[in-house]
Amino acid sequence: MFRLILVTALLSLTLINDIQAQKSEFLKGVNLAGAEFGEGNLPGNYGSDYIYPNEEEIDYFTDKGMNVFRIGFRWERLQREQFAELHQTELSRMNSIVNYATSKGAYVLLNPHNYSRYYGEIVGQGGVPRDAFADFWAKVAEVYKDNPNVMFGLVNEPHDMSTEVWKDNANAAIAAIRETGAENLITVPGNGWTGAHSWNDNWYGTPNAQAMLEITDPIDNIAFEVHQYLDSNSSGSSQTCVNSTIGSQRLEGFTEWLREHDRVGFLAEFGAASNSTCNAAITDMLEYLEDNKDVYMAWTWWAAGPWWGNSYFLSIEPYSNGDDKPQMALLEPYLDGAVSTSMGNDKTLPTEISLNQNYPNPFNPTTQITYSLTEPAEVTLTIFNSLGQEVAQIINGRQAAGTYTVPFNGDNLTSGLYMYRLQTNEQTITRKMMLIK
Repeated sequence: MFRLILVTALLSLTLINDIQAQKSEFLKGVNLAGAEFGEGNLPGNYGSDYIYPNEEEIDYFTDKGMNVFRIGFRWERLQREQFAELHQTELSRMNSIVNYATSKGAYVLLNPHNYSRYYGEIVGQGGVPRDAFADFWAKVAEVYKDNPNVMFGLVNEPHDMSTEVWKDNANAAIAAIRETGAENLITVPGNGWTGAHSWNDNWYGTPNAQAMLEITDPIDNIAFEVHQYLDSNSSGSSQTCVNSTIGSQRLEGFTEWLREHDRVGFLAEFGAASNSTCNAAITDMLEYLEDNKDVYMAWTWWAAGPWWGNSYFLSIEPYSNGDDKPQMALLEPYLDGAVSTSMGNDKTLPTEISLNQNYPNPFNPTTQITYSLTEPAEVTLTIFNSLGQEVAQIINGRQAAGTYTVPFNGDNLTSGLYMYRLQTNEQTITRKMMLIK
């Protein structure tokens, strides 16, 4: 009997240590969208209505230093009818990208992009019993319970329901997952689109700050998932950010809730356009998360994925020629060991601040600008026309020491002479470039 008790205690201690280790590793990554597309045609046709991310994207972002991917999909595609077995063809598509990402040491947060609905009907309100939601997650957990790098995000952005209904749905799913023996981390979003800024509000019903205290997990391996954008209504639909510190302002109340109640947060969606105010706001938000790692475990930028193309202003999917999107330069200083160009085999840091001639030059309409920093600094990289008028600001934020290469697209400019200026705390360097169309 003593031996049985000892073994049980050791197993419990091992479980606790595994959970604590997972939560102590701060995760930074991106939403890879595509498998949730085409929600107007369910289950839809693979390759025309929706698509899964590919291995090249995993390679690109892990090479940048990212270590977590939030992968969206549709419940209706993975489980075509309530309580049915998982659709094996769809599961194989998911397995392919999940297994590849986790084989590289990254984490994957599975994200049924369903808003706590199934074929449009709210879970727990009539046509879709919460037992069906629990059954779905039990079946998914059986598939991935032996892969500790897979995390379960219960659903994307519940809304237009009572918070109590969502809370009960979440608890049912958590219980079903744990009954399979799965110990994977679970992220729980709040009601009302799970905005950090509205965590304490009641316009959507009982505030998340109150109802989410009733979320229970027998092994206490959960994180509370929030989304936060920086435009006027926190939707992420506008390219205009409110101000340069709006990110930290909107996270503040949620952060206080986490700390007061000894909970863990996961910022699963955030993003902004590339302009001076938004760049400063993103840097402010990232600095805030760095300063509050005691209650946050991860962030994932919205978004990337094979079908966004170059026009979606929030996408950090690289350009078709492989060049980085401008927002990537804001994220890289916060990615462990990530510098956007090689520093040599010995990883030697630059010995002087420099701004290279853009390449190609002349250009039409894209070019790349490379610069080096000897130490962490507040950096702006700005483009001016021949009259000295600012036409674009590519970088505005704090960056680590290293060498950076950022793309510039002059598609909206006329042919002519332009200047680009690198400004840090210590130095200002200006060079000329020629756009020829």
